[in-house]
Amino acid sequence: MTDKNKLAAQRIYILLGALFITSLVVSNLIFQKFFYWYPFDIEIFGSKLFEISVGILPYPITFLITDLISEIYGKKRANDVVIAGIFASIFSLLIIYISSAVPATSWSAIDDTTFKNVFGNSAIAVFASMLTYLFAQFVDIQIYHFWKRVTQGKKLWLRNNFSTWTSQFVDTFTIVFLLCSFGIIEWANFKGLLVSGFLFKVIVAACDTPFLYLGVYLFKKRFNLKTNEEINLL
Repeated sequence: MTDKNKLAAQRIYILLGALFITSLVVSNLIFQKFFYWYPFDIEIFGSKLFEISVGILPYPITFLITDLISEIYGKKRANDVVIAGIFASIFSLLIIYISSAVPATSWSAIDDTTFKNVFGNSAIAVFASMLTYLFAQFVDIQIYHFWKRVTQGKKLWLRNNFSTWTSQFVDTFTIVFLLCSFGIIEWANFKGLLVSGFLFKVIVAACDTPFLYLGVYLFKKRFNLKTNEEINLL
C-alpha cells in the first residue's frame, strides 16, 4: 500500500473512532429519557414491548463501527478504539461532576435543580455504562474474530450478527441490572426492559448488516483489499 493510501486509511480510522466515541458519550448523557415504539401491541413481564431508553439509539452504532474496524483494520485497532472510548467516558464524567459543583447564577436559564435533574444520575450511568461497555465490546471483538478465523474471512453476516447478539445481551443485562441496583430504575421493570432492550438491539443488528457489507465493499474497492486482508497502519 502506498503512503498516500495509508494516510487516507488513517484519516478514515480517526473519523470512525470519532463517531464511535461520540455515540458512546451521548448515549450516557441522554439515557434518562424513555420512549415507546409499539409495532406490536405486546406486553412482556407487565411492560409494553419496546419501552426503552433513548440512550439505546446511538449505542448500536458503536458495535457496527467496531465490527467494521475489526474487519478492515484488525483486532488491535478495534481494541484501541474501545480503550479510547473508556477514557472519553471518564473525562465526560469529570466534566459533569465539575459542572454540577459550580453554582448557577440567579439569571441562569438552567438552575442547579434542573441541571441535577437532567445530569444528576449521569455519574452513575457513566460508571455503569463503562463497566458494561468495556466487557461487551471486548466480547464483541473476541467473538467477531473467532468467527472470522473459523470462516476464513467469509460469511460476514454470520460474524457480524453472532458477535453483536451475544455482546448486546451481555450489555443489556448488565446495564439494566446495575441501574436497578442503584435505584434509578424500579426492579419491577427489570425483565421488561431487559427483553425489550435486547430484542431492539437484535433488530438493529440485523438492519445494520447491509451497511457493514457496504462499508467493507467500499474499503476493499478503495484500497484493493483481498478476502480476509487487513490494513496495517503501522
